[in-house]
Amino acid sequence: MDNAQQMEVDAFLADSVVVAENKIYAQGVGWDSIMTALFPFRQARIGIGVILRVPWTATNQMHDLSIKIVDPDENTVVLGTPPPGIELPEVRELKGQFNVGRPPLLHPGDSQVVPIAMNIDGLEFTAPNTYSVVISVDGTAMRRLPIRVQSMVQMSNAAQYPRMQG
Repeated sequence: MDNAQQMEVDAFLADSVVVAENKIYAQGVGWDSIMTALFPFRQARIGIGVILRVPWTATNQMHDLSIKIVDPDENTVVLGTPPPGIELPEVRELKGQFNVGRPPLLHPGDSQVVPIAMNIDGLEFTAPNTYSVVISVDGTAMRRLPIRVQSMVQMSNAAQYPRMQG
């Protein structure tokens, strides 16, 4: 079994996340649905909190982490575009690396926690659908979080409640 398979990955969606003092601080945690009246729609911010539990056997080595959002057909969603006039490709995946050492007081065999916070601002959804945040470690998809983007039903003026006369 490779080291990525031994890692445990927990994750959640929030309105905003940050890591400080080796802890994740989050606002508006515990949702999986977005309601909107119009499409395309831009979500102001989506926070993704990730908690990696790295086993003893996977410490002291470099690991790759990636986060992407896909539609039901596994097409990646554009996470960001370059400013006007800058010739760079669209961002479709957030990538990084991490390496966890073995502190002197860590007992042999103990795992360690690595908190990661990512915020995506202005993410555009073009149509109602169920999307997935895919979190991968060392090329292996470890966790999927659903994001259900739904169309809100609006009441027309003709459907107003009648007034009571008295």
